[in-house]
Amino acid sequence: MTPIKVLLADDQALLRSAFRVLVDSESDMHVVGEAADGAEAVTLARSTRADVVLMDIRMPGTDGLTATRMISADPDLAGVRIVMLTTFEVDEYVVQSLRAGASGFLGKGAEPEELLNAIRVAAAGEALLSPVATKGLIARFLAQGGSAGEGADAAEYAERLAALTGREREVLVQVAGGHSNDQIADRLVVSPLTVKTHVNRAMAKLGARDRAQLVVIAYESGLVRPRVE
Repeated sequence: MTPIKVLLADDQALLRSAFRVLVDSESDMHVVGEAADGAEAVTLARSTRADVVLMDIRMPGTDGLTATRMISADPDLAGVRIVMLTTFEVDEYVVQSLRAGASGFLGKGAEPEELLNAIRVAAAGEALLSPVATKGLIARFLAQGGSAGEGADAAEYAERLAALTGREREVLVQVAGGHSNDQIADRLVVSPLTVKTHVNRAMAKLGARDRAQLVVIAYESGLVRPRVE
């Protein structure tokens, strides 16, 4: 099995060293580069063809969110997965991270096994946050006065929604509700395989990297409105 190629992006050299030791101690992954800011992270993502980037959300110059948007917007880097790292575990940063194209979010205080598991989950193309968790954090974020999306993004997503079939839109609404493929299949009286096909097609048409991003897009576009308890 080919080891997972990990890129470390953090302005603290000591923290990068600690992460390198941890990652390189595992047989199924290794560090292919270190970046001290977001611009360097984007450059190294291209040159190393990293599978996963551990990206600090706050760095001088080009920050982690901007770098994540740049990587996500580059078709040549479509296979790169990004795990955001921060000491500030607040809903606003999580929503912004997912909106930027990250596969998930992890506090710097996470246990070593959590970090290693996050790398493996992201490398496998899965979201670190479940659709249920994503739905919940977006609702909390909006309840605190946050914005569901930036105007240009919302308009772009709404335009992309027009490319979805009626059934794909139905499935997207169900995904945004935090339901699994099996649950959606029961609700729409179709097979789980059919649901999976619709989900994959919706992801391709909307440019979503995983199910958690589908949830974000559903809210960003206005297709779904969160219930504020």
